[in-house]
Amino acid sequence: QVQLVESGGGLVQPGGSLGLSCAASGSIFNINAMGWFRQSPGKQRELVAVITSGGSPNYADSVKGRFTLSRDNAKDTVYLQMNSLKSDDTAIYYCNARTYWDYDSWGQGTQVTVSS
Repeated sequence: QVQLVESGGGLVQPGGSLGLSCAASGSIFNINAMGWFRQSPGKQRELVAVITSGGSPNYADSVKGRFTLSRDNAKDTVYLQMNSLKSDDTAIYYCNARTYWDYDSWGQGTQVTVSS
């Protein structure tokens, strides 16, 4: 079993930046991919960015060029740097870890609010 602990998030003005981090513990050797999803009120949870072991990050079109996902395998942690934030980025952001047999673990979620 994998446990995920998120940190970061908060309130930022449009055009600003925020960083999120997610630390994994437990059965981390089973993890293939880690990344972030988000969910706004009334909308389905959507992929933001994901990175597999030894692979390059993949991003949703809506965040390409603004968000950067990185993974520190030594610390079992992923980081999401969010720049040029827009009001549409307002959501609860969830860290995700997927095992090699496609079992998902989720963090508790952290609120990101982009507002002036």
